Amino acid sequence: MLREELRSALKEAMISKEENKVSTIRLIIAAIKDRDIAARSTGNLEGISDTDILVLLQSMIKQRNDSVEMYTKGGRKDLADNEKAEIEIIRAFMPHQLGEEETFSAIKEAISSTEATGLKDMGKVMSFLREKYAGQIDFSTASVKVKEQLAQL
Repeated sequence: MLREELRSALKEAMISKEENKVSTIRLIIAAIKDRDIAARSTGNLEGISDTDILVLLQSMIKQRNDSVEMYTKGGRKDLADNEKAEIEIIRAFMPHQLGEEETFSAIKEAISSTEATGLKDMGKVMSFLREKYAGQIDFSTASVKVKEQLAQL
């Protein structure tokens, strides 16, 4: 489903001559193809799932946020602005991002569903979150909050 959405958006961007959008979507499609090729070596001939694509998109956003920070520190506003524009294009293909309260509720749900009893169950809780909320939660922030919650048990 996400693949078709990307192909359709690429066609629309090409027709409307939005060069930045075309190049960003092409980068996304190329990254997906790279992951598909890697998945074939493990016996997965169908390619990566939509969930894996969402994780890929999240990592692309994180990379660009890191670049924005470095370009801003280096005084390269033009490059930082370009990265910000790419982030917005990538975000258009992501589902609704959970807010702080929604993330907290999701963490509570994950802890109760996995019957976690302490920090040793962090892997189970994070796995649950990745499976159910792929592309909707910033997992670097979530892992800190999960650790805080599990430490209180």
